[in-house]
Amino acid sequence: MSETQLQRCFVLHRRPYRESSLIIDVFTEEYGRLTLLAKGARSKRSVLKSVLQPFVPLLMKWSGKGQMKTLRQAESISLGLPLTGIHLYSALYVNELLVRLIPAEISQPGLFYDYLQVLTELVQNPNPEPALRRFELSLLTALGYGVDFVHCAGTGEPVAPEMTYRYREQKGFIASVRRDHLSFTGAELIAISERRFMTPGQLQAAKRFTRIALKPYLGGKPLKSRELFISQSGLFKTRSKGK
Repeated sequence: MSETQLQRCFVLHRRPYRESSLIIDVFTEEYGRLTLLAKGARSKRSVLKSVLQPFVPLLMKWSGKGQMKTLRQAESISLGLPLTGIHLYSALYVNELLVRLIPAEISQPGLFYDYLQVLTELVQNPNPEPALRRFELSLLTALGYGVDFVHCAGTGEPVAPEMTYRYREQKGFIASVRRDHLSFTGAELIAISERRFMTPGQLQAAKRFTRIALKPYLGGKPLKSRELFISQSGLFKTRSKGK
């Protein structure tokens, strides 16, 4: 690959490399997820030191072949998004999903827009849950995960809001009288299909479904962002009570 033109990007994750460099995972508008070597980015004189941060809208260009390209230029488009507390941990969770799940160097312009949207919603809305559920569903679509929420997989009939349907992997939702963690009401399935979460029950159902659907992709390795949030959740509660 010759040197690219400037591309819209976000840093998803960064880690030290040798004495003064960084290896960064970035999500780009046109090229999808890439791994870049940022030479000297950790040195005291580097202008990149404060630029290559998560949640800062960037313009970047890079060059090279193979799995890891070399960063040639990076500049911020605007200030970093003001994410704190639970909203910051929610955004870190989104970044970790992208790093772990989307294949490298496959263009995902639709998912890039969804990423911009979830970050915007996390900044603007007090409750991060609706934004996270919508993004998880978009990510599943980008991964090729297809499920029909509005038709019974057994009969092909439209789901009835008052009926119960049980999820079966690789098949869909089948009418059932059994109620367990794989069961959903028709009303919950319709809300998930429309990405419309107006009640706590609808949100909880959507979270339960996305956990089920994402599990095969994530495997047995726990999410670091989730563990970090759980370890800090007590601190959030303590601060809240002190207000």
